[in-house]
Amino acid sequence: MFYAVLALLVTKQLGTSKHRGAISLFDREFVRPGVFDKELAGWLHTTFEMRLSADYAERVIIPQEKAQEALQRAETFISRVKTYLCDLLGDASVAEHTDSNT
Repeated sequence: MFYAVLALLVTKQLGTSKHRGAISLFDREFVRPGVFDKELAGWLHTTFEMRLSADYAERVIIPQEKAQEALQRAETFISRVKTYLCDLLGDASVAEHTDSNT
């Protein structure tokens, strides 16, 4: 999801190497103007918090159902970003290129 957000930010000539910065810019540039809905932003925030917990907490157990839900949301998030980028660029080769790399 982070790299999908970075791809979006490139379209606005913005960038950051920090996850929090990318999320903040995504919210400001794409969610507030209504390009993407708040639900997607919520998924991004939740997934990032899960990642932080898993990376930095001593012991974290994420139930399989929660992990599966996060995976499904990530797939939907990336799919919507791909669609947006293809529409923006008017080029189906974006989807073809990214599909071959997944």
